[in-house]
Amino acid sequence: MAYLMLACAILAEVLATTSMKYSDGFTRLWPTLGTAAGYLVAFVLLAQTLKTMSVGTAYAIWSGVGTAAIAVIGMVFIGEAVNAARIIGILLVIAGVVVLNLGGGGH
Repeated sequence: MAYLMLACAILAEVLATTSMKYSDGFTRLWPTLGTAAGYLVAFVLLAQTLKTMSVGTAYAIWSGVGTAAIAVIGMVFIGEAVNAARIIGILLVIAGVVVLNLGGGGH
């Protein structure tokens, strides 16, 4: 259940960050409200996740998956550059999360 809650927290955070891109510096109402709501939901779910999951494991997954997802969204949907360095960087972020989780994440 903790991993499902964490996945929902990551989804909310990714949606909030994507909304922030479209908020034009918080000058557009709906994307700004989407950003605020997404981060509120994300942090509530993350806080609930931390009741049963170690903070190191949860945050490694949260930050790694969120970073990789935002980078892919930027390249696929927002027109950011796709190059070998970015692809390698995303793969290294994912590898880092895997290695941290293999190191043990007991409560």
